This record gives sequence, C-alpha cells and structure tokens, in this order.
Amino acid sequence: MKTLNRQNVQANTYPERIIQFGEGNFLRAFVDWIVFNMNQKAGFNSSVVVVQPIDKGMVDMLNAQDGLYHVNLQGLDEGKEVDSIQLIDVISRGLNPYAQFDEYLKLAENPEMRFVISNTTEAGIAFDPACKLEDKPAKSYPGKLTQLLYHRFKTFNGAADKGFHIMPCELIFHNGVELKKCIEQYIELWQLGAEFKNWFETACGVYPTLVDRIVPGYPKDTIDQILEKVQVEDKLVVKGEIFHLWVIEAPASLAAEFPADKAGLNVLFVPSEKPYHERKVTLLNGPHTVLSPVGYLSGLDTVREIVEDEVTGKFVRKVMFEELLSTLDLPQEELEAFANAVLDRFRNPFVKHFVTSIMLNSFPKFKTRDLPGLKIYLERKGVLPEGIVLGLAGIIAYYKGGKRGDVEIVPNDDAAIVDLLKNLWATGSIQKVAEGVMGAEFIWGEDLNKVPGLTSKVAQFLASIEEKGMLATVKTIVR
Repeated sequence: MKTLNRQNVQANTYPERIIQFGEGNFLRAFVDWIVFNMNQKAGFNSSVVVVQPIDKGMVDMLNAQDGLYHVNLQGLDEGKEVDSIQLIDVISRGLNPYAQFDEYLKLAENPEMRFVISNTTEAGIAFDPACKLEDKPAKSYPGKLTQLLYHRFKTFNGAADKGFHIMPCELIFHNGVELKKCIEQYIELWQLGAEFKNWFETACGVYPTLVDRIVPGYPKDTIDQILEKVQVEDKLVVKGEIFHLWVIEAPASLAAEFPADKAGLNVLFVPSEKPYHERKVTLLNGPHTVLSPVGYLSGLDTVREIVEDEVTGKFVRKVMFEELLSTLDLPQEELEAFANAVLDRFRNPFVKHFVTSIMLNSFPKFKTRDLPGLKIYLERKGVLPEGIVLGLAGIIAYYKGGKRGDVEIVPNDDAAIVDLLKNLWATGSIQKVAEGVMGAEFIWGEDLNKVPGLTSKVAQFLASIEEKGMLATVKTIVR
C-alpha cells in the first residue's frame, strides 16, 4: 500500500493564511475539517501552518505525510447513520519552534497571514513569568504568541491591516479573554512599549469561542477497514462524530473574512458566547449527569441504551425538553433543534459511552450543570422539576454503594463526599440522608435544605428507590 503524501494522491495547495498552535486529534478533526469545507464550498483559499506548542509532538509525522490525513465522521444525522471518510488537504506544513525558531518567527513576516487558532489544552492558556522575550521559544503558549505578534508589529511598522484574528479553542470559559490577559501581561513584563500594546488592542482581535465535537481519535478498532477503503497508508486517521459547533464571540465583520456560514457549517458569530456555553452545559452535560445514575440503577450501562429504552428514554426527554430547556433564554426553536441534535449524539450507534465513566465526581457536576436549572425552574414555575430532583436522588442512591446484580457499585468522588454518604447511609434513616446531603455546604457552597420542598422531595424519591427500585420510580414521573 502506498504512503500517504502529495506525490501519491491528488491534493490541493492553498496560500498560507492560518497559524495553528496544536496538531492533535481535535484540531485536525474540527478546525482543519472546517477550513477544508470552507475551501471546498466558500472559496476560502487558505492553508494552515501547524506550530507544535510543546517540545515533543507530532509535526514530524504530519510532515512525513505532507500534512495530509483522513477524517472519519460517524453518527446520526437527522436520524440516519453516517460513516464518511474525507482526505483533508489544508495543512501545508508543520513547524517545531523548539528546533525551528527562526522559521517560526518568519510566519509573522508573511503579509497574507491573518488567523491564529489554538488548542493547547486547558492548561495552555497560562501566564508564566519565567518566560523571556529572548527565549527560543518562550515556554508558554501566550508567550510564544506574544513573540510572534511583536515580530509582526516590527516587520510591518505597526500597520493597522496586518493584525491577526486570534481564535483560541481551549476548553475554558472565555478562553479569548484569558488569552488576551496573558498577552497583555507579557507586553508589560517584557516592556514592549505603548505603541505595540495599542497595535495589539486595535489591530488584533482575540475572540472567546466555544467548540463542540466529540473526537475519539485514532480508530484502532476499524483502521484496517478504513485503510482498505482509502488505499493509502495513513498513520494520522482521526475519528469524530458528525455533530459540530463553533461559537465565536466576534463582530459580524469577521464572518466576511472567515465565511464558514457560506459553507453551510455550524459556525456562529455572536455578540456573546455565554448563552451558548450555558446551552451546552445545560442541554448536553446536564442530562448526562442525571441520566447516568437513573439509567445505571435501572439496569442499563450506556447512554444509547438509556435514551432508547421505553421508560428511561422518556425520563431523558422530560429532563431535557420539559425542564432544562425552559430555563434557558435563547429562542425556543433554536433550543429544540440543539436538544434534538444532542439526542442524536446520545444515540450514536458508533460510540459506546458507559455511564459509569460519566458518574465520576457526580456531585460537583450536578452543582454546576443541573442545580442552576433546578433553581431557575422553581423560580419560574413555582414547583420543583421532578426529573432533575430524581436525578439528584439517583446520585445519592448510587453513592450508597452495594451491588447492582453481581457488580459492585464503587462511587468515585472526593474522599470527603464519599465518607459523608457512607456515614449518612449508615444511620438507616432516609430523612437524615436527604438532610445531610442537602446541608453539606462544602459540596454546594450553601444549605440546600433552604430550597423550598427540595429535601422532602429527595427523601420521597430515595424511599421509593429503596422500596420499589429505580425503574419503578421513574415510571411514576413519566407519561
């Protein structure tokens, strides 16, 4: 079988206009796939230079294949199974700034360069005061980027039209805000001057973004079948789900330069990414957190099984469409479309998502993902959302431990939380369990016994789970 490179396959060549910090699976299956579609469908005419953000990385592997690789997308699209394979040809080359620092700086000298994109892990956006301007390169990602920006500023004498659009994809809220803060700290630490600072603030944009696509990575289990289809040796095949979403908090004018909408992609340019962050946490992560203990204690093991089950499937829809969706302030039609897309993702036949992995640290997850919705629902409706409360009771019941059939239940959380639940269940009083968990301010940051009716409702569900089992309890709240 032939090696994948530009001599052995037909691939396009585009002008270098994007600098990408990171060569991992997510960026290649998400951002570079998006750029590929923009080139194909919107005449974007751009290629990506990949910069390896750490000393040890994959740019050598990438260069060995001339930047080429395949993306295998799998999932449900409007209920239909999709299993596609595409050759992505947008990466022109990869650079290791630790070995090619001068070549790295030359990227700033290209007048056509316009965009900077990154995914350097959540820890990547951090200020390291040990970094120096003279380092080759600075250790931190913001330090490397500041070096590049300063070189561009000097190369083009502060020209206003030579700024960069900077779009970080690290999975932290307001990633762009945090990255901009770090760059400003380096400008001050390295005494780079008021003119450069003004150019950075006026000619460049650092935009907060939200990214969403599950990318399992290299498909070890199906690689032989994939290579048989593509008929070339590809060591960088990456698998991802069909669903994709990129929300960019930026002026509408950026869409004219980055025309993802013209390519029919789910890329949104919005005044604020906060409501979309809340939507994802509420309608994707929130249901995950409560469906897991309810489904597991009903005898089911995967997200797909739970969503497709006659009883627990109704529970999931109740939580999503009747309860959590009503706590958000985006347009109803948009929320319902997103929720239906989430259900397709939950039902993905190509992914086995075991709920025991989701139940790691369930109490902190419930606090951030479901508790805000519970409170808003109570405030707006005057009653508690039964599905969400049953999910909380399910977490408490799961943390009791014991067995499900022949399988031992082993909760995995902060030791203080596990010990609290163990001691409360040892009292033999469901009321004490409910009051003790609700009153644990070290978990919630407040006393949830003060939420009207919550403790008694949790105790009621716990008693039902103990007496009838979880599945019978779920049946009492779904139609």
